[in-house]
Amino acid sequence: MVVVGAGVSGLLTALECALAGHRVTVLDRGPIPNPAAGSYDQHRVMRVFVPDDPVATGQRLAAHHRWLELETLLGTAFYRRVGVLTGWPRERVAQVSAQAAAAGVPLREAEPAQLAQLELPAGVVGLREPVAGVLLAQRVLRAAARWLAGHGAVTLRPGCAVTGVDTERAAVVLADGERLGADLVLVAAGAWGRDLVAHPVVLHRQTMLYLWPPEQLLRWWRGAPAAGGLGADGRAWAVPPGDGTFLKISSDAVRREVADARSEAESQAPWVEQLLGAAVLAGMDRYRVAAVKACHYVTDAATGGALLTRVGPAVWSRAACGGSGFGTAPLVAREIVDALRERAA
Repeated sequence: MVVVGAGVSGLLTALECALAGHRVTVLDRGPIPNPAAGSYDQHRVMRVFVPDDPVATGQRLAAHHRWLELETLLGTAFYRRVGVLTGWPRERVAQVSAQAAAAGVPLREAEPAQLAQLELPAGVVGLREPVAGVLLAQRVLRAAARWLAGHGAVTLRPGCAVTGVDTERAAVVLADGERLGADLVLVAAGAWGRDLVAHPVVLHRQTMLYLWPPEQLLRWWRGAPAAGGLGADGRAWAVPPGDGTFLKISSDAVRREVADARSEAESQAPWVEQLLGAAVLAGMDRYRVAAVKACHYVTDAATGGALLTRVGPAVWSRAACGGSGFGTAPLVAREIVDALRERAA
């Protein structure tokens, strides 16, 4: 088994394959884990309930349970069970609450005190999903890399840029000309995966702000959930601080399609201004900007979501996005293990 890319999908797939008894080689153009990976961030939201889709909700619930098991396996606490709050039009509250309850993921209407620092659009109700929360992304990647480095069936090869993938013969070609064959290849190289395999994906760039809350609100934020559907347009998210992380805000309104992942020449100032003016948090002028980050991710051109697809007889490609892509990485790993089992049968 060869994995190209040391982000969350690549590392967790390598881990699960090693647990299943397979030999695995992980290649990355940078260090392992790679700070340039799309999944390398302070935190990612782990949301379980998917409205109008009980199958996807069941899958997310399975991923949620696997994350809890991975905490034990990796000996690292990285899942902050603070819940996830999302905004819903009042007329949909009864419907989505019934859907969630039927799927085993109860939703609870947030109390006014739980919404005090969040700005929901007019006429919108906040529903809290208590079983979900926030994954400390950097901590996940570092713990997985340590575990893999200590496993006898795993070879980590940082600083190995892959320049080509033979999808018919399940092999990769490195920059120095070396060719590696495998029973199965997973390309999980994020924004750079488009250069290696051809499938219909869209590259996005998103600006995120990391904030210092005012001192008098630190206690409130320590108990706050991740929250979506914020701002006047209902397109923003806030991820609470905790365990050494900043408060983070982002919005689909500042997400844009781009041709490549090189962003050095792009000024983030207009996007920062737009986020700060989006009425995501109550009294935004009280918050100080600690850092600004432009991240990249790829999505399925047809669905706008994460993608796992077979691009050759034994070559798979993973294109992932944001919190949903990070949270469902254990499902990707399970599917690749199943594919290896089928090939061996």
